[in-house]
Amino acid sequence: MKKTTLTYFASLIMVLVSINSFGQGNQIRQSQKSSVTQYIGVDTQITINYSRPAVKGRVVWGNMVPYGLAPADKYSNGKSFPWRAGANENTTIEVNNEVKIGGSTLAEGKYSIHMIPSKTDWVIIFNKNNNQWGSFSYDESADALRVTVTPVEAPFEEFLSYNFGDITENSVIGFLHWEKLKVPFKISL
Repeated sequence: MKKTTLTYFASLIMVLVSINSFGQGNQIRQSQKSSVTQYIGVDTQITINYSRPAVKGRVVWGNMVPYGLAPADKYSNGKSFPWRAGANENTTIEVNNEVKIGGSTLAEGKYSIHMIPSKTDWVIIFNKNNNQWGSFSYDESADALRVTVTPVEAPFEEFLSYNFGDITENSVIGFLHWEKLKVPFKISL
């Protein structure tokens, strides 16, 4: 009788653990993951992975996403930091060959993307640390490249997205599009 009771309780625990694990793994994120890939030249692949927050009736630019560096908080060890350019884990860009972004060279590799928005010009940062949660532990010394770009007005977009446009044989314009703004950056060979 003791062995049967022990086996019963062990089985019950395993069922409860698996049900709990199943429920955790199947939760829908509010800012769902997405990815976009574009090729230029013969075989240069550019992939951007990101999470897609929604506007949800909020004021995004200059409010939810502050202009300049975000103020220090309890997650950033008292340091100001750039915007994570998406939600959740770092937005990343991966290139399998050396490219030029805004005319400056970015080596082959995977980089996190961070941004410093303003009302006029934005700084886009490509950082070697690509496996972080947000920008809270952003370290400027790991920057591979910074470029300054000018955002443009665009039709309303509820969910943040990245995409590519103005595609030629050897270049493409990558861009972030959210709310009523596009932030373009030229990628070329």
